[in-house]
Amino acid sequence: NKGLNIFNDKLVLASPDSATDQDYELIESVVAHEYFHNWTGNRITCRDWFQLCLKEGLTVYRDQEFSADQRSRGVQRIMDVKSLRARQFREDGGPLAHPVRPDSYQTIDNFYTATVYEKGAELCRMLHTILGAEGFRKGMDLYFQRHDGTAATVEDFAKAFEDATGSDLTQFRRWWAQAGTPTVKAEDHFDASSQTYTLTLSQDTKPTPGQPDKLTFHIPVRIGLLGGQGQDLALHIDGQNSARDVLMLTESSQTFRFKCVTEKPVPSVNRGFSAPVNVEIALSEKDRQFLLARDSDAFNRWDAGQQYGRAVLIEMARQAAGGATPKVNDAFVEAFSYALRDARRDPEFASLMLMLPITSEIVQAMDDADPDAIFAARMALMKAFAQRYRGQLEELYHGLKSNEPYSPNHEQAGKRSLRNTCLRYLTLEETAQARTLAAHHYNAAGNMTDAMAGLAMLADMDGVERTEALGHFEARWRDTPLVLDKWFSVQALSCRTDTLASVKALCDHPAFTRTNPNRVRSLTGTFAANVLRFNAGDGSGYDFVASEILAVDPINPQVAARLAGAFEAWRRFEPKRRAHAKAALERIVAEPSLSTNTREMASRTLG
Repeated sequence: NKGLNIFNDKLVLASPDSATDQDYELIESVVAHEYFHNWTGNRITCRDWFQLCLKEGLTVYRDQEFSADQRSRGVQRIMDVKSLRARQFREDGGPLAHPVRPDSYQTIDNFYTATVYEKGAELCRMLHTILGAEGFRKGMDLYFQRHDGTAATVEDFAKAFEDATGSDLTQFRRWWAQAGTPTVKAEDHFDASSQTYTLTLSQDTKPTPGQPDKLTFHIPVRIGLLGGQGQDLALHIDGQNSARDVLMLTESSQTFRFKCVTEKPVPSVNRGFSAPVNVEIALSEKDRQFLLARDSDAFNRWDAGQQYGRAVLIEMARQAAGGATPKVNDAFVEAFSYALRDARRDPEFASLMLMLPITSEIVQAMDDADPDAIFAARMALMKAFAQRYRGQLEELYHGLKSNEPYSPNHEQAGKRSLRNTCLRYLTLEETAQARTLAAHHYNAAGNMTDAMAGLAMLADMDGVERTEALGHFEARWRDTPLVLDKWFSVQALSCRTDTLASVKALCDHPAFTRTNPNRVRSLTGTFAANVLRFNAGDGSGYDFVASEILAVDPINPQVAARLAGAFEAWRRFEPKRRAHAKAALERIVAEPSLSTNTREMASRTLG
C-alpha cells in the first residue's frame, strides 16, 4: 500500500512480554488488511460510500485467507465464523439490520459494521465456492484489468465474474441488497430398498427493518454424507458422480437425490460454513455425537459440538429461569470429552472444541432470555465436565507447559491456548487449591498470554491472591498504556457480583480518561460486552453505560455511537430487562445536544 497508513498503536505495536498471542494474530491480520487495500481499495476505489463493502468485504476476505495460509485453515475458519455469529448475526437479527450495501445513511461512520465487513467477506467467499478456484481467479483478474485506476461499484465487481466465467449472478446479487440471515432447513429420508438418500433444503429469511418481504437467495451449501465408520461417502446425484460437493439452493425449496447409498448416512450440512446462514436439521443426540467425534470437516465437527451444546444449554437455562436447579446432560458431557482424545495432535483446535457456546449466542437463540439463568446453566455444565475429566485436564495442563523461548507461532500459541483452557476448567470451583493454581500460573508466566489467563481467572475470584495479582500487574504496567488497557478490561469482564461497582471505581482511576478511545473501549466497552453484568436484572448496567455514552459523546461521537450498539439485543431479554434497557435508550435519545452519530444508533436500536 503506497499511501500513508495510520494505525491505532494497539494494532501495530507488540513485544513478547507485553502482547498476547491474540494481539500478534490481530496485528498480523490488520497490517495485512491495510496493505491488501493497495489493490482492493486504493488502485480500485469506491465510486461512492454506498460501495464501501466493495473494498472492505473483499479485503477482509483476502486477509482471512492470508491468516488461514499463515496458520491453521480449519482453526481460522472457526474463529472467523465465531466472530461473524457473535457480531454480524446479532446485527442482522436486530433493529440495526441493514444490507451489505446500505440503501441510505445519516452518517457513514455508523456503517463501518460487521455486516459491511464480515458479511461482505462471506459474499466473496461464496463466489469462490460457486465459481470454483479457477473461476474466481479469472473473475478477480478481469476485475483488476478492467478497473485498475478507477472508482468501481458492486455491479462492476459482479459483472467481471459473470463475463470471465459465463455465469449469471443476477440472483446472487441479492446478497448485497437484502438484509437478514437466511435459515436453511434440511429434511432427509433414506430408502434402503432403492439405495436412495433424499435431502430437501428450504430457505426462509425473516423481515428486517424496511424490508418486510424477501426474495430467495442463491445459497451454496457444501455437503458431506458420513458412513457408519465416519468415512465420507461418494456423492452420486441422479445417478451421476457429482463433480463437486456443493448443492445450489436457489428456490424456496429443492430436493436433491443421492443414488448408490448403501447405508443410512449422517448428513454434514454447510461444511466449512459455505454460506452465512443458520441451518436447522433434526439430528438425534447420537447423530450429533457422531459428527462431533468423526466429521472430517473441521468446521462442522466443531459446529456439531456447538449446536449440541446450544440445545443443552437452552434447556438448562429454561430450567434455571423457572427456579429449578439445571439438570446436567451426562451424554453431552461425555461427547464433549472427545476433544481430549487427540488434543495434543492439534491443541488449538482442541481448545476451540472445549469451549461451550458463549452467552450472547444463547441469548440470540432464546425468547425472553435471562442472562442469570444462562450463566447458571453454563457454569453447571462446565463444572460437571471439569469434575468428570479432572485427571485428563490436569495431565494436559502440566504436560503442555513449555520452557521454549516465546514465539507467537501457531504451534506454540495452540499449546498455550489449550493449556489455558484447561486452567479455566480447573479453577471453576473457587477453592484454596484453585486460587493457588491461578496465582501460580500468573506469577510463573513467561509471556503476556499466560499472565492474562491467570489474571482473568483470579479476577473472577475472591481472596488475597486476586488483590495481589491485580496490584502487581498495575504496578508493573502503569506506564505502558496498551498493557494497562488489559488491566482495565479483565476487571470489567469479571462475573463477580460487584463488577459494576469496581468499574465505577475504575472510572475515577488516575489512568482512566474518556479522551482516549482505547481506554474507553477497554473499560466501558468491555463492561458493555459483559452479558451477565451489563444486562443486570435491576437495570444498573444499562443505566451506567447510558451515562457513559452521554459523557463520551461530546468528546468522541464515533466511540459513543459504537457503545450505543451494546443495546442492540435488548428485545431478546425478559420483560423486566427490556423495560430497563428501553428507558436507558430513551434517556440517551432525549439528550438535546446528542451527536448525529449516536442519535442514529440509539434511535434505530430503540425502534
